[in-house]
Amino acid sequence: MASNDKAKNLQADRLTIDKKDTKTETAHSFKTEHHPLEPFLPENAKLLMLGSFPPPPERWTMNFYYPNFQNDMWRIFGIIFFNDKDHFVAGNGKSFEEERIRQFLTHKGIALYDTAEEIIRQKGNASDQFLEIVKPADLKKIMSQLPACDIIVTTGQKATETLSEIIGIEQTAPVCGYVDTNFMDRKLRCYRMPSSSRAYPKSLIDKAADYRRMFSDANLL
Repeated sequence: MASNDKAKNLQADRLTIDKKDTKTETAHSFKTEHHPLEPFLPENAKLLMLGSFPPPPERWTMNFYYPNFQNDMWRIFGIIFFNDKDHFVAGNGKSFEEERIRQFLTHKGIALYDTAEEIIRQKGNASDQFLEIVKPADLKKIMSQLPACDIIVTTGQKATETLSEIIGIEQTAPVCGYVDTNFMDRKLRCYRMPSSSRAYPKSLIDKAADYRRMFSDANLL
């Protein structure tokens, strides 16, 4: 009888170990990704826009921020500044004109980066819902290169939450709202804007109107 009990206990222990090993293998199967782009930091930048993290490379149509052609950020910019949602769309109608975007942002004084430098995608897509941030952005390093910047804009909930943790903002702003704070002995206004992803339940025109108000408040229109 004692021998049978011992065998059962050994079998139970093996099952427990197997389950732990399976969980460990699953955790290790997630690949850590480092940010593939350098921060875009024009010296004259007054405003810094921060997303969460770029989509998987297979969704890119250019080597720059918001590279997925299904993302509407550059259409939002086109509507606001040129009254044309396709202003930054390339002639092939399948990608964006990277150099034109870079020149425009430099002229306007708009910097770009993301709130995460290192992440794990718990699912192989661009959804923030399944994005685990391993290492947040070094905001002190970024802001030290932007002496004129006093406005930070986050483009989505994940980016907003991460920025709040980095700076130490206790209560995040509502969508399209802002909070005033201090960081590195600098007064900052932090806007929380809607995501430019088409998964966000708002039309392109309505998003453009929201962003237009923000850019107007920032004196960039």
